[in-house]
Amino acid sequence: MRGRINFETNTITLGGIKDYIPEIKRCRRLLMIACGTSYYSAIATRQLLEELTELPVMIDLASDFIDRNTPIFRDDVCFFVSQSGETADTLQALRYCKKKGALIVGITNTVGSSISRESHCGVHINAGPEIGVASTKAYTSQIISLVMFAIVMAQDRISLLGRCQTIIQGLKSLPQLIYKVLEQESKIKEIADMLHEKKSLLIMARGYNYATCLEGALKVKELTYMHSEGIQCGELKHGPLAMVDANIPIICIALRDNKEIRKTQKFSETFIEIPETVDALQGILSVIPMQLLSLHIAVKKGCNVDCPRNLAKSVTVE
Repeated sequence: MRGRINFETNTITLGGIKDYIPEIKRCRRLLMIACGTSYYSAIATRQLLEELTELPVMIDLASDFIDRNTPIFRDDVCFFVSQSGETADTLQALRYCKKKGALIVGITNTVGSSISRESHCGVHINAGPEIGVASTKAYTSQIISLVMFAIVMAQDRISLLGRCQTIIQGLKSLPQLIYKVLEQESKIKEIADMLHEKKSLLIMARGYNYATCLEGALKVKELTYMHSEGIQCGELKHGPLAMVDANIPIICIALRDNKEIRKTQKFSETFIEIPETVDALQGILSVIPMQLLSLHIAVKKGCNVDCPRNLAKSVTVE
């Protein structure tokens, strides 16, 4: 955020795309194409992007996008999100969209990567080197970058000015709120002790936190080799409820920014309290306990948290 957000004037400048903002505002739709954790960061920001841009936002897995030969138009704007900037399926989808005449926006963590070079414009997420295979800080940095883009698209609209200012001030307070979440690591370790011998785990959420349950389930799979599934709460009665019994642990990400939080705690065996923040930024705070929980379960089980089996940091083959 440093150098991009002016907290005194509540304005954001993204130098890598500022010359293309007028063209993006005239587009037919926004498409966000990615794989894995990057795909979930797109899901995490879709609701805010739709709210602030008032454009339809389509999100696709790069591999499925290619298989479908998805129709692309010259007035589409396509975002390609990749930590490495070298993900094979994402790069192939980029070249497909570029050939169709769409505007290409790259969101990467690697200057000089293939996606950075082949995009018309883009945003570098500035997360710094990420050595471990399982993506953590890149995920939150991707969310912040996409949130900043959404605000840039709306900050000249009087009707959305208050909303943009609220989110910008929320971004300002994020570091302090993250420290508060990290202070609960000892409690997260206790929960890891309760869960490490379980065979399966269900994680449920909705709204802005739906992406958190998907990303949290992925981290559990990657680091602990435990079966885990992220479920949209509204879909619970459409099948997943049949899996629930006395032996399966369930994590509910149920952030309530009001006084009814005690009601939620009453139904829980244990809980982790997340500091209050703007709704659009909840996913940044709520994913941290899931990342730490995955880490401590993996350590308890003796798994290699930096290099999980069968996985590579950058998927450069199809």
